[in-house]
Amino acid sequence: MSTASDQSANTEIIAADGEEHHGVSDKQYIVIALILAALTAIEVSTYYVDFGPLFMPTLFVLMAVKFVVVVSYFMHLKFDNKLFSYLFYTGLILALTVYVGALSTFKFFLQKG
Repeated sequence: MSTASDQSANTEIIAADGEEHHGVSDKQYIVIALILAALTAIEVSTYYVDFGPLFMPTLFVLMAVKFVVVVSYFMHLKFDNKLFSYLFYTGLILALTVYVGALSTFKFFLQKG
C-alpha cells in the first residue's frame, strides 16, 4: 500500500524527468493531421466530382471517420480511462436520439393531408 509521501515522490520524479507522454508523439500528430487533411480534400472533391447517389453516404462516412479520429487522438479519449469514453459516447448517443426524435416530429407535423 502506498502512502501520500510515496505518491508525491513518484510525481516529482516524473515531473523532473520531463519525458512523460500522454498520447502520441509530435510526429504521429503530424501524420494524423495529414490524414485528416486528405479526408477533407475528399470531402471537398465531392462538390466537383459527381458521386451520384453515393454523395450523401460518402460524406456521412467521411464525417464519422474524421469525428472518431479527432475525438480519439486530439481529445485523448483513446488514452484516457474508459469511463471518459463511456460518458462521452453516452452523451453523444443521447443527443443524437433527441435530435432524430425532434426531426421526426417536424416531419410528422409537416405532412400534407
